Amino acid sequence: MKLEGKVAAITGGTAGLGRGIAEAFLAEGASVALMARNPDKGQKVLDELGVGDRAFFFAGDVMKQEDVEGFIDATVSGLGSIDILVNNAGGAGDLQPMVDLSDEAFDEAMKWNVYSTFWATRRALKTMLANQWGRVINMSSMEGKHGKPVFTAYTAAKHAVNGMTKSLAREVGTEGVTVNSICPGLVITDIIKNNGPATAEAMGMEFDAMIDMFAQEAAIKRPNTVEEIAAVAMLLASPEGGGITGATISVDGGTAQY
Repeated sequence: MKLEGKVAAITGGTAGLGRGIAEAFLAEGASVALMARNPDKGQKVLDELGVGDRAFFFAGDVMKQEDVEGFIDATVSGLGSIDILVNNAGGAGDLQPMVDLSDEAFDEAMKWNVYSTFWATRRALKTMLANQWGRVINMSSMEGKHGKPVFTAYTAAKHAVNGMTKSLAREVGTEGVTVNSICPGLVITDIIKNNGPATAEAMGMEFDAMIDMFAQEAAIKRPNTVEEIAAVAMLLASPEGGGITGATISVDGGTAQY
């Protein structure tokens, strides 16, 4: 029970990586607050988790500052504190060659990935710094370490998340707060199944061919699993992770190799 008594807030917490991390944290004794847009799905997930008042759901959009800050405030008021923040919500958005990429699409990628992380972290730090203990875990991407055609906005956003991670870690390193990024490779979640065909089309290939291409880029020649990502998040959230900060940790099967 490495997280017993700790409170974790997770954006995008009702599916995919967010839910997997929530389940891992709950299994180690934490209480969790989950944020996503769909209240019906949120209630369904709470029912499935079956942990009573150790979990609650907040309906909101991470591209809206008032929703993000409201989620952090609700976590503190509802669960008593915030010890661990997982900035998991984000996505690639509109994939276009740069010559066709609109200002609105680029701005959306920044809000979805960068501003949401900034807003949530800034708000949560008030409590973490007062407590002299905290864990900030930013969900980046292997696109935060290299790039692909038509992923310009997303790649720029995830590089920004990694840069924010490194600077903030230096800023709060003596205050008991660690700040790290996880950079997953391909993980077959519902969002990949639902949005992957459009991504493949933007890349000029079939969905199955895109999945195979991503898998072949990795040393392990397969996608990663939700459980593999959650295990790294668990380490970073735990007391044993206190010596890891400012890191951008690849969990991509050996794709980036740095």
